[in-house]
Amino acid sequence: MSKAIRILIDVLGSYGFACIIFIFMLILTFLGTIEQTSQGLFDVQRKYFESLFVVHWAFDVVPIPLPGVYLLLVLFCINLLIGGVVRMRKGKNTFGNLIVHLGMLLMILGGGIKYWFAVDGHMTLAENESSSEFESYFLWEITLTPAGGEGPAVQYIIPNEEFAYLSPDNAKTFTHPQLPFDLSIEGYQRNAQPLPVGPVIANSVRAVDGFFLQPQDLMKEAEQNVAGAYAVVRPKSGGDAQEAILWGFQQHPAAFAVDGATWLVDFHKKRWALPFAITLDKFTHELHPGTQMARMFMSDVTKTENGVEQAIKITMNEPLRHEGYTFYQASWQPADPQRGIPVRSTLAVVKDPADRIPLYSCIIVTLGLTVHFCLKLGKHLRREGKRLEAKRALA
Repeated sequence: MSKAIRILIDVLGSYGFACIIFIFMLILTFLGTIEQTSQGLFDVQRKYFESLFVVHWAFDVVPIPLPGVYLLLVLFCINLLIGGVVRMRKGKNTFGNLIVHLGMLLMILGGGIKYWFAVDGHMTLAENESSSEFESYFLWEITLTPAGGEGPAVQYIIPNEEFAYLSPDNAKTFTHPQLPFDLSIEGYQRNAQPLPVGPVIANSVRAVDGFFLQPQDLMKEAEQNVAGAYAVVRPKSGGDAQEAILWGFQQHPAAFAVDGATWLVDFHKKRWALPFAITLDKFTHELHPGTQMARMFMSDVTKTENGVEQAIKITMNEPLRHEGYTFYQASWQPADPQRGIPVRSTLAVVKDPADRIPLYSCIIVTLGLTVHFCLKLGKHLRREGKRLEAKRALA
């Protein structure tokens, strides 16, 4: 092993390097917490905690490059593995410390599994309403489906990561050998509102069927943003291009006639299918007296799987866990009698392969601390016993 590699390993596994990592984590946590007041949790989390590097603008003037928390956690994992496991002197006196470090590594591993493989979203139901799918809070998708025909139709899906990075000034064209057209997504907006075209602005906006897409300020809570874009269909046979507005809250998908067939292009939150169905039987909520703060809310649901029904209560502190999915009582939406909207319950849905890893890692860390404490206590008691014996001998 060369001297340079030995020096690098010594630095990566050193206690001082761990202290530097913790200092940067403290700085990023402080900056991210402050920035949440203006940008919201979702954008701040992506900027500071899910990135390798980040540029923080001090006073909106001075750029300060910093490592992202994602990079810091990778470096801390390497530091812990080298300094806290591989290079630690193995013996009875360090056995507890070794267990603690292994528990910490397991916790970091669990966080990585959750980041890469977990999916989370929500299911909002009114009483007597059922669903076997849940949708994302933030991610959108575009689906292309042929209309009509017999039997199940093939659906083509354009996921969020393929177009969410687009700015209003650029576009991206999607093509597939089995599609009779190319689809171009243009003028994408993270938050937008379709509005009718008035005579004053008719010549200054891009209008489709009398409407245009008006950009809106980004909401502090990212799930309140409603994305939109212009869809342009260009038949491969050489026919005229067709345009439509895609909007997250549109009631019906856009329809395009291409080569004698109708295609539906829908824009909605990303959805995941469940291997079972959930029916909301009854929703109960109570407020603290004289306030609008929830004291308790609970959903009585029926889980239907393979024709078998099971009645379950989901409360704020008692989630439903089944087949790797966890349903939490997240919130509720009040009724709107004027619009005919009943009260609805929102269940947060999470599928996390590492769901139990934090619990297991805490148990391991607790075990390690207990072992270390017992070893130290035993050593202290033996030392005190010898001291007392020596004192008696002198007496």
